[in-house]
Amino acid sequence: MDSETFKATKSKIKKTASELLDKAKTYRPFDRWRSAPVKEEARKQVLSTHYFDIDLVSMEAENIGHFDRYVLRENDGDTVAVLAITDDGRIPLVEQFRIPNHSWTLELPAGHAVTKDERPLDVARRKLREEAGFEAQTFDQFLRFVNTPSFSTQHTAIYRATGLKPAERAMLGPESPVSNVRLVPIQDAYEMVLNGTIVDAKSVIAIQHEHILMLESDR
Repeated sequence: MDSETFKATKSKIKKTASELLDKAKTYRPFDRWRSAPVKEEARKQVLSTHYFDIDLVSMEAENIGHFDRYVLRENDGDTVAVLAITDDGRIPLVEQFRIPNHSWTLELPAGHAVTKDERPLDVARRKLREEAGFEAQTFDQFLRFVNTPSFSTQHTAIYRATGLKPAERAMLGPESPVSNVRLVPIQDAYEMVLNGTIVDAKSVIAIQHEHILMLESDR
């Protein structure tokens, strides 16, 4: 092999290796969208509410044949939550009474769109003001997750808000007529997650994420 052929071959090998490395960086070993093991035969809406609808879905599987499932479909986009941070590093957590579990919770301000054209960022601004009593200069979405993939289409998007200033709160609803807002340091909020004081999933996820960022920034 002469020098020119050798150089061309070496260049080709390098290019191929580089392309393979680039592909490896974006390759997902777990494929969410591979072929489904079941087939949907029919779907019928059995309940409609402001926040969600419920469908009765008829399915077919090779191993068992016909079966039914109920699926909750979230209306008007994602649930939106806001992890807001004051200048001195505290997080506003809202006291709310939750009827299904008959208990009070500490949660990030959160909610849904009230109209079909209300965007997630608009929801974040509104819920931070209404529930926590703050407005913010900056909002950055940093997480989005599926709440209960076994029976629901519900997704939650979480925003980080900074540059806070006080605003007038709104009444939350009949189930929480006296709803206080607690300003909790990030470390304390993380400890409340660990000891089971904070059990709301979106709040747990967001607080753990923020705690990791805080630890990394201290390195």
